Amino acid sequence: MRVSSSNKLAATAAFAISLLFAAPQAQAQIGQVDTLARQMLLIDAETGTVIFEKSSDERMPPSSMSKLMTAYMVFEQLASGKLRMDDVFPVSEKAWRMQGSKMFVHVGDRVKVEDLLRGVIIQSGNDACIVLAEGIAGSEERFAEMMNEKAKQIGLPNSVFRNASGWPDPDHMMTARDLATLAQQIIIRYPQYYHFYSEKDFTYGIDPISKRPIKQGNRNPLLYKDIGADGLKTGHTEAAGYGLTASAKRGDRRLILVVNGLKSMNERSREAERLLEIGFREYDTYKLFAAGSVVEEADVWLGEQAKVPLVIKDNLAITMARRSRTGMKVVVRYENPIAAPIVQGAPLGTLLITAPEMQPVEVPLLAGASVSQLGFGGRISAALNHLLWGAGKK
Repeated sequence: MRVSSSNKLAATAAFAISLLFAAPQAQAQIGQVDTLARQMLLIDAETGTVIFEKSSDERMPPSSMSKLMTAYMVFEQLASGKLRMDDVFPVSEKAWRMQGSKMFVHVGDRVKVEDLLRGVIIQSGNDACIVLAEGIAGSEERFAEMMNEKAKQIGLPNSVFRNASGWPDPDHMMTARDLATLAQQIIIRYPQYYHFYSEKDFTYGIDPISKRPIKQGNRNPLLYKDIGADGLKTGHTEAAGYGLTASAKRGDRRLILVVNGLKSMNERSREAERLLEIGFREYDTYKLFAAGSVVEEADVWLGEQAKVPLVIKDNLAITMARRSRTGMKVVVRYENPIAAPIVQGAPLGTLLITAPEMQPVEVPLLAGASVSQLGFGGRISAALNHLLWGAGKK
């Protein structure tokens, strides 16, 4: 077995590569932290690595954080061309009478989709959610069914939606992991609409008493702090406590955080900021290889070519504690030489990454090219050369 040491490979960690976000995976967390939150999950958006978690697969009332799914459904309609931002939907009496946080639409109004989106995202308007749901699906009930269908498609296995707003319902449930996945899907799939989540205020309607425009601020407290936050959505009900699905970006690194079950708005703000700061300060993502990179050149036995490249299929980045970086080792393992014929894409070895306080990561190495076997005469000649001169001669 050929084992290639880490020195040559670790040097590649410095070069910059473009990586797609990976969906969060159920995995062991790489760090430990105490939190006041009842449920919590912090992930690195690029690798999907769980940095911290607490009861992240426990079903909970998501309150207005489930409006992320309502917005996702609208984004999908816009991206497919089924809706346009300047399309208008009528306001029903049901939407007008809806309680809780409001955009303050009125019965008979015809409101642009773009305004309704801002009403949902910035003002957390329950009324705006119903107008969108009825405009897209005909009824809020049918829209909730569509939300459930979409949840299955995009990997939210523990989410059940009963309405468009997150209004309390004993069956309306999500998990912190599902919320993180949903936030990541919005960021990946619909970057052209993500800017709505960082807007700090939106003005819509006229106050009937003061006769002044109604201006409401974004409820996300992290947007008003200089920590790189650019989304996403708060939530609060008596049963759920105070929650937040947040994302922040510093440089090319993005973290996604979900907290729920906190006791006050201030506690939610402080705890969310603290967890993000720890995530950025004490952990980092190290980019090792771009998709298709040649990791090693392996010897070929009885092949038309003397070497075959060993390549990695996908971009590879590892999230770990910064203190563990100096102990990282990258090792290539494969049988040497590799007998021809070799088919491009065939698994030929593994890349093993280890570091203190981190579960080992093992990635397949594939043949980067096909190598035909020598003809009968060539094989005889190569075998004789090997007997006479050793493995280094062909």
